[in-house]
Amino acid sequence: MSDRTEVLVEVRDLKKHFPARAGLFRMPRRYLKAVDGVSFVIRKGETLGLVGESGCGKTTLGRTLLRLVEPTSGSVRFEGVEITSLPRAELRKMRRQMQMIFQDPYSSLNPRMTAGAMIEEGLIVHGQGNRRERKERVAELLHLVGLSPRDAGKYPHEFSGGQRQRVGIARALALVPKWIVADEPVSALDVSIQAQILNLLVELQESFGLTYLFISHDLRVVEHVSDRVAVMYLGRIVELARSQALYARPRHPYTQMLLASLPLPDPRRRGRPAVAGDVPSALSPPAGCPFHPRCPSCAQICREVSPEMVEVEPEHFVACHLHAREPQRPGSP
Repeated sequence: MSDRTEVLVEVRDLKKHFPARAGLFRMPRRYLKAVDGVSFVIRKGETLGLVGESGCGKTTLGRTLLRLVEPTSGSVRFEGVEITSLPRAELRKMRRQMQMIFQDPYSSLNPRMTAGAMIEEGLIVHGQGNRRERKERVAELLHLVGLSPRDAGKYPHEFSGGQRQRVGIARALALVPKWIVADEPVSALDVSIQAQILNLLVELQESFGLTYLFISHDLRVVEHVSDRVAVMYLGRIVELARSQALYARPRHPYTQMLLASLPLPDPRRRGRPAVAGDVPSALSPPAGCPFHPRCPSCAQICREVSPEMVEVEPEHFVACHLHAREPQRPGSP
């Protein structure tokens, strides 16, 4: 795991609101607040895990950071460069440094293109090398992710799920990026294959100094790969801490309930039930703390006032009225 403190990505008050159109003239009357004022930093060489229930906005956040989805407002800085306002030509150059690994290794690959052609495509778009050099690079990448150079001529349907994800990883690595957003990269794979892909991602990070935003709903997977973990609920970050501290001393009631609902390895012991209730609609989020309708410790202030993110111990931030308001250090969280 990384001990580096240099900030690679800085996110400030990022929002992505989708208009919900209705009525005779199809005018937007309400907005779905998929990402609603998110702030954090990702340090060079680390893995920041992002967890939360389905529908909390994790995938939208990952895509918005890379401007695969345009943000509504807020700031995303990569190596000090504001990417939310970059012209398309400049953004295209910047994409060499920022790549994404998608959740479904089948739907993210073009069924009409060979693995080699898909990996080579980014090199062609960015004018990297001649034809011979690109073919050598494709063979090198396939070998790097545990496939054979002979696999370059195969189509996606000829690979297993794990092999398809390896092709997706090779494609993401083709341009030698510094930062990779991995969106549920193992959720569609068998458990035995998940371990192989996770180990591969860790090995690649150590070899190339990669920085990851690792998105997952599986808290055990995130614990295995992450230096720090951010917990997301209804478009907001509600807790952010080093992985060991968050799993040992969760502070937010939502985090506590997520961890308590994990299956126990001892069949003689029963795990606690999952978090009670359903996630409220992002079209009409509750006032105050977004978690208060499901929180067993809800007080009146929780229904009325949105909690601020405060530092409850070194590098451990939580947005909850249960914790005293303490001044944040510069640059946090």
